[in-house]
Amino acid sequence: MVDTLLAFSLRRPLLILTFAGLLALLGLYSFRTIPIDAFPDVTSVLVQIVTKALGLSPEEVERLVTFPIEQQVTGVPHLTELRSLTKVGLSLITVVFDDQMDINLARQLILERLIEVREHLPPGSEPMMMPNSTGLGEVYQYFLEGPPHAGLDAAAVERELIEQRTVLDWVIRPLLKGVPGVIDVNSLGGYVKQYQVLVEPELLRKYDLSLSEVFAAVANNNANAAGNVLEKHAEKYIVRGVGMIRRLSDIEDIVVKEAGGTPVHIHNVAQVQIGHAIRHGAAVLNGEREVVAGIVLMLRGANARDVVEGIKGKIAEIEDKGLLPAGWRIVPFYDRIELISAALTTVYKALGEGILLVVIVLFVFLGDTRSALIVAATLIVTPLVTFFVMDRFDLTANLMSLGGLAIAIGMMVDASVVVVENIHRHLSDPRHQGLPRQDLILNAAREVARPVVFGILIIIIVFMPILSFQ
Repeated sequence: MVDTLLAFSLRRPLLILTFAGLLALLGLYSFRTIPIDAFPDVTSVLVQIVTKALGLSPEEVERLVTFPIEQQVTGVPHLTELRSLTKVGLSLITVVFDDQMDINLARQLILERLIEVREHLPPGSEPMMMPNSTGLGEVYQYFLEGPPHAGLDAAAVERELIEQRTVLDWVIRPLLKGVPGVIDVNSLGGYVKQYQVLVEPELLRKYDLSLSEVFAAVANNNANAAGNVLEKHAEKYIVRGVGMIRRLSDIEDIVVKEAGGTPVHIHNVAQVQIGHAIRHGAAVLNGEREVVAGIVLMLRGANARDVVEGIKGKIAEIEDKGLLPAGWRIVPFYDRIELISAALTTVYKALGEGILLVVIVLFVFLGDTRSALIVAATLIVTPLVTFFVMDRFDLTANLMSLGGLAIAIGMMVDASVVVVENIHRHLSDPRHQGLPRQDLILNAAREVARPVVFGILIIIIVFMPILSFQ
């Protein structure tokens, strides 16, 4: 078989060169489109279910939330591991599948089970799946920078942090989630804005009201009602009840009850103000001041480089269109592209230096420029073919895979050096002068074909167990 392949290659050199060139072009295209990341993602196929159960102790959460969900999830196809973490008011369940399971199918199966179990959970407990990302999904992190805080009192700083968090949650976050490959954007720091109704107990007793009545009044008066159509003089008028709260005064004017023909409003029994929700942490910049930050999560399997470039483009669009208050800007403090570029630059440098050194050594020891260039050609074609194969098998280019390619430079040229050196020796031998050149090349290649093939097979067999790693 090897002899036949060698003879065919010598008879059809143009066809072989065309085929090699085509593979090189396909490899170059694959190199430009292959997903590139700093490190390989070895995360298992898993789905995380988080459920908030406010006011319940860990024991109650485990009994009323965690256990029913675990019972419902058990039996899902390809399930390999099921673990949970229960805290005060919180249940986190991790469902792990085998590597052959498609993540989208796994999430669909889990969603079907969650729909069935919802009616058995405590009121207000709504299980939901975490975003379809992995531990390496944090590709971009940033914070909002506004005017300096110098000279501002604590209340002014707090108001600015509330405003920054509001802009982050309602302006920046929705726009960044629209970038292809972005699955979610997490907000950190600042204060979540609230419209607070601070009820005075003495005034409640004065007007004979309960706290639940105030709560119900606010809840029932924050909606628009659809009416019907009123016809008059061949015209139709749409009737609507507009009651959606827009400002603090709308809350203050809500009627809680009627006493002796006099309405009792919210402002009669409570103080309405803008405040913030209770927080359990803060984002601090360099240990100096508080900031509002965001973390962009990438969709599992997406191209990190393309996603980050899309994020940068969207941020530039946000700033160019003036969607941020004057003096504000988005400042990145983690950019996956910088890490990718640094890692790949190191690999490319090692790969380039290795190729250069191999060419120099070949030229010195072979003593023939053409022979050295023929061997060096394999150092160009082989990596490109490798990228083509990686692209076909959905493998990413990262520090590990490209590092292995750099290490394998010596192995790439080993077989080529043996064959080319033997051919060069036969062509230079005075005893072979006058013999057909094609026959000399074929005979020289045949002499070393068997040991070269066996040597390559031995190397492949040595690395075969690595393919079985899980």
